[in-house]
Amino acid sequence: MIEKIAMGLWAFSAVGLIILVLLHSPKGDGLGGIGGQAQLFTSTRSAETTLNRATWTLTVLFMALTVALSAGWLRSI
Repeated sequence: MIEKIAMGLWAFSAVGLIILVLLHSPKGDGLGGIGGQAQLFTSTRSAETTLNRATWTLTVLFMALTVALSAGWLRSI
């Protein structure tokens, strides 16, 4: 029973990570930096910090569940 819940959380964290990574703004300016238009579409610092924290939280959850499920630690419970 607990293994099925962990697998559901694992799948949720995987989909959440994909979505959060796609939401991140690119770090490089690319060709937009030449004309000075790179600052036009940047997000605020607090939104980026929140996005980073959510991404790291889901990353740690995903990795921990990956190790626990692959090692079979949740089968005996």
